[in-house]
Amino acid sequence: MTGGDGKSPRLLAEEDIPDAADEAFDRDPVGDRPYGGIESHEVVKSGQVAVAGRAGYFVRWRVTTAEGPGGYVQSLVFPSSVGTESPVVVRYVFDAGEDGPPLADMDRITEGIRSVTDAASGGGVGSSIGPAN
Repeated sequence: MTGGDGKSPRLLAEEDIPDAADEAFDRDPVGDRPYGGIESHEVVKSGQVAVAGRAGYFVRWRVTTAEGPGGYVQSLVFPSSVGTESPVVVRYVFDAGEDGPPLADMDRITEGIRSVTDAASGGGVGSSIGPAN
């Protein structure tokens, strides 16, 4: 898969991760720095991954902030299963503090992503939600 500009999932994920980290931990929408800004980051995991039967790529950073425990940010990119196979970008943001979720949850969420075309086989958007009575 390549994006509309010919970029691979790997390149798209690597390009997206700094923006994801900045949006989550550096500046909020009004320009404030709730965590005092990002001090540093390190890549803790990256690689190819199968998502909804498609070949994707992810990059996960550990972000250190000036205030607070910092956190983890992940950018996951894979081709859509419909239409032109446009890239789908999924961002994860986890707190690194004691109360933050385990990093394994990022992998579990990724494993749970299903194509909307899988609805007939029990997956897809809203598959467990029934109509209101």
